[in-house]
Amino acid sequence: MTDTIGDTISVDLKRTLKRLKLSPMLDTLPERLVLARQRKTPHQDFLELVLADEVSRRDRLSGELRARRANLDPAMVLEAWDDTSKVRFDRELWAELTTLRFLEDHHNVLLMGPVGVGKTFMATALGHIACRRGRTVAMVRADRMLKKLKAARLDGTHAQELRRLIAVDLLVLDDFALHAMDHTETQDVYDLVVERHRRASTITTSNRTPDETVGMMADALLAQSALDRLQSAAFELVIEGESYRRRQKPERRTR
Repeated sequence: MTDTIGDTISVDLKRTLKRLKLSPMLDTLPERLVLARQRKTPHQDFLELVLADEVSRRDRLSGELRARRANLDPAMVLEAWDDTSKVRFDRELWAELTTLRFLEDHHNVLLMGPVGVGKTFMATALGHIACRRGRTVAMVRADRMLKKLKAARLDGTHAQELRRLIAVDLLVLDDFALHAMDHTETQDVYDLVVERHRRASTITTSNRTPDETVGMMADALLAQSALDRLQSAAFELVIEGESYRRRQKPERRTR
C-alpha cells in the first residue's frame, strides 16, 4: 500500500467534516477506510459503520456530561466493582436492578446495610448506567440536600430547588436519615417523596431500616406517610459483610 493511513483523508473531506461539525470522525476514519478497502466493504455498509462510530462517541460524551452534572463519582462504575469483596447481598436482585427496569416502571431502590459495605458505590453505579442511557440523574447527600432546601426558603428559591429535585428521572439520596430531621426537613422529605411517587425513581442509601428512619423525623405522621410511599414502590437490597472501602485503600508500591 503506497499511501499512509494519514494520507487517506483528503483536505476537501477534512474541510467538509469540519463544516458539518463531524471533525471527531477523523480519529477513526483513516483506519476504517483502510479496513474497508481491504475487505471491499460496500459503500452503504461503510457509511453505516463510520456514522455508528460517531453516534457511539456522542452517546459516550453525553453520558459522561450527565454523570458530571449528576455529581457521580467517576470511579464508582459497575465495571469497577470488586466482585471478590466479602459482602453479601441478593445477587439476582442486583442483576435485575442493573437492567434499570425499575426506572422504567418508576420504582424506588432502598440500599441498606452497615457503614462501608458499598451502598454508595452501588447507588452511584446505577446512576452511571442511567446517565449512559440518556436519563437525568441527581445524586446528593441527604443532609446537604435538606440544608440547601432550608437555605432556599430564605432567599425565595425553595420552590425552584424542590422542582429541580422532583423533575429528574433518578434521584439518589446518599446517607438518608443519617442525622435527625427537624420539622422543616421532614416536610421537605414528605413533599419530595409525594411528588415523585409513581412518577420518578429514587434510590436511598442508609444504615437504617425504614422503621428506624421514621424515628429520625420530627413529625411522625408525615414521616410514616412519606416512608410508606417510598417503601411501597421500592426494591429493598440489604448489603452485609466486611467493609468495601478497605479494598480501595492504597497500597505501598514495591520496587
